[in-house]
Amino acid sequence: MAKMKDYGQRMRFLGFSILLNSAANALTISTNLGSAVWTGSSVNLSNWIHVPLGTTLFLYGIAVTLLNQALLGKFDRRRFVSNLLYILPFSYLVEWFGYFWNWLGVNQLNLTGRIIVDIIGLFGVAFAVSIYQRCNIIMHPNDDLAYILRFKYLRGSAVLAQWVSYLPPLTIIVLSYLFTGDLHAIGFGTVWALITQGIVMAWADFHVFPRLKHHIDV
Repeated sequence: MAKMKDYGQRMRFLGFSILLNSAANALTISTNLGSAVWTGSSVNLSNWIHVPLGTTLFLYGIAVTLLNQALLGKFDRRRFVSNLLYILPFSYLVEWFGYFWNWLGVNQLNLTGRIIVDIIGLFGVAFAVSIYQRCNIIMHPNDDLAYILRFKYLRGSAVLAQWVSYLPPLTIIVLSYLFTGDLHAIGFGTVWALITQGIVMAWADFHVFPRLKHHIDV
């Protein structure tokens, strides 16, 4: 009974974190001041290959899902399916929330307003990742990558794992710029995320819903 109650609680936190993550990522895109690194790379990849953002996020997620399996060193069916289950709703929710924030006029705010909103969005992303990493039921493959690196290779360091996991999206950003000559969703917020996201996640692990503990399975 206790296990069922714990699982039910984790499911509720998971649902909340998916909505928070989608809304927060879309909010940073709407400010046009720079998004979290993975999100920024997806926006640039979408513009490079001329595919809608939702579909780009989904295809990008499939590629990272395969990378995660390689890093685990074995085929983990549960993890493979969970990664795909996460990216399907998340990818299109980001696109739809983006339309909503633009409809509210977030993209029309003055610079100070957009900076404040961008920071709020980036905090929301870090909080959401902390929540669903601790739930560990289904997880976005991008964040599952950091999770695998953190607990399998980097002795539990959230900060170091976040930095190492940024190598693929940073590569995509560079390649997108080389092939198109343009950068989108890259700026203040991207630098902020590079410096702070791992730190904020580590803080959130203990201060945002602190009774929710890590369920480690790597």
